[in-house]
Amino acid sequence: MALRFEGSSDYVATEDLKIAVHAAITLQRPLLIKGEPGTGKTMLAEEVARALGLPLLQWHVKSTTKAQQGLYEYDAVSRLRDSQLGDAKVHDIRNYIVKGVLWQAFDHDGPCVILIDEIDKADIEFPNDLLRELDRMEFHCYETRETVRARHRPLVFITSNNEKELPDAFLRRCFFHYIRFPDRETMARIVDVHFPGLRKELLSEALEVFFGLREVQGLKKKPSTSELIDWLKLLVAEDIGPEALRSGDHKVVVPPLHGALLKNEQDVHLFERLVFMARHNR
Repeated sequence: MALRFEGSSDYVATEDLKIAVHAAITLQRPLLIKGEPGTGKTMLAEEVARALGLPLLQWHVKSTTKAQQGLYEYDAVSRLRDSQLGDAKVHDIRNYIVKGVLWQAFDHDGPCVILIDEIDKADIEFPNDLLRELDRMEFHCYETRETVRARHRPLVFITSNNEKELPDAFLRRCFFHYIRFPDRETMARIVDVHFPGLRKELLSEALEVFFGLREVQGLKKKPSTSELIDWLKLLVAEDIGPEALRSGDHKVVVPPLHGALLKNEQDVHLFERLVFMARHNR
């Protein structure tokens, strides 16, 4: 698969991230992506698929998701109902096999991209149950007595928010990359993708506030990249100028429209106390 991802007009990819994508393609292994929420883990698979011109199949994992669902499910209830109604299609069990994301990808007549999103939400056995299928790119369907093999090896992206530790046997089969939180220069490039005409003064002050918030000790949830984008969208919509964001403005307790950045009352109260203490220590 002679493919290479160089970023896109909608996604700022750092050099180490581009190298990780290329390494996964070269090794023909799933790319396991970790990083803070809001750092673009899910969007990476979408942008790689778009940039390389490949179809994208998405499997968003929940706490109740089972590995079998990614392969196929046998709809026994529908078959029973059809048999009671005398429907002739009950004689072919294939009519009741619902193909999952992996089967669809294996059947595809060309390479494609698979996103297994937030794998750590599922039961701890979920990754282990996919070891063979992701390694050998095949599985057996017992109902139809057939072995399904991938016509073309798909490019697999797996994201995790570190809610659970993943098994060592699963990790060995992946190429791993941690998306580090963007520095100010990279963040400015990301913002430019979303707001190409943003005033430099507003961007500078907004980044000062944003990174200042992230450095506050004791926050339960640090604001993420996606939350910065939401906040900037509100600042632009409300025509709030850079002067309203400067820490020297004694009328400002917390950033305007801070609900886009601080997502719980404990963090708001913590920041208010820090601002209050800073003023009284002058």
